[in-house]
Amino acid sequence: MTSNQYYETITHREEAFYLQGALDHFNERIRIDYYLGNISDLVTKVEALAEAYNYTKIIIKVRKEHLHTFLQFGYVMEAFLQSYFQGSDGYFVTKYRDEKRRNSGEWVKEDNIVSAILHTTVFKEKSVPKEYVLRKAKKEDATELAALYGHVFEVYPTPLNQADYIEKTMEEGTIYYVYEKEGRIVSAASAELDVVQRNAELTNCATLEEHRNYGLMKELLKKLEEELFNRAIYCSYTIARSLSYGMNAAFHQLGYTYTGRLTNNCYIFDKLEDMNVWVKDLSIRL
Repeated sequence: MTSNQYYETITHREEAFYLQGALDHFNERIRIDYYLGNISDLVTKVEALAEAYNYTKIIIKVRKEHLHTFLQFGYVMEAFLQSYFQGSDGYFVTKYRDEKRRNSGEWVKEDNIVSAILHTTVFKEKSVPKEYVLRKAKKEDATELAALYGHVFEVYPTPLNQADYIEKTMEEGTIYYVYEKEGRIVSAASAELDVVQRNAELTNCATLEEHRNYGLMKELLKKLEEELFNRAIYCSYTIARSLSYGMNAAFHQLGYTYTGRLTNNCYIFDKLEDMNVWVKDLSIRL
């Protein structure tokens, strides 16, 4: 499957509005990342596109001053994005076109996971063994990165198992950091930068199973945060699998705030999964 079969980026301009986003074919949804103009006309266009592609979910990142307007059009606020739009707050709002897509069968279990993490104040600190080497990834690493992601994720919402796709994301500004052991990449994570809005999503976190007990991911994420801070990008956020205690706990330990959950948001492994949103203001150096 090519990247275009997964999703297509779109821009659309009409007399009264402008939008940028993605037709996410793989995850059966339309996502709007940026918009200007008349919200009523915008909503009409977005919902027409969702119907045309038979998508079951609409997700829009909206500014705080427009939140009530979108709620009046039947959208639901699912998560909060502190300082997302050049320091101004944003929100994920959604609308569903299918009853099954709207309802989660794991919600209470996921609530319990978040509650357990938030009420845990002491986490066991891990020291990365010296044989693991942390470095920034290069284009030459794309093939090995694709193999890592393909091994860890049988199904993933983007084609990370394809080297050309990873190279393309690097060209577009995505930063990858990796851990190597004996010259082999065993763990990786990335930051997808929006330099216009001054935010970044920490994503594509993967570690080979036999290397998961040494705290590698936490150190990778800290290194990515350092890069973002040095580039004056202070809104850092992630969208983590709600059923993964380890990933959610890692972001909590790093000082991220839980701000909501996206229902049946994307395909991970063999099914649609709910995703937790965690946000951090990197300008606050504790």
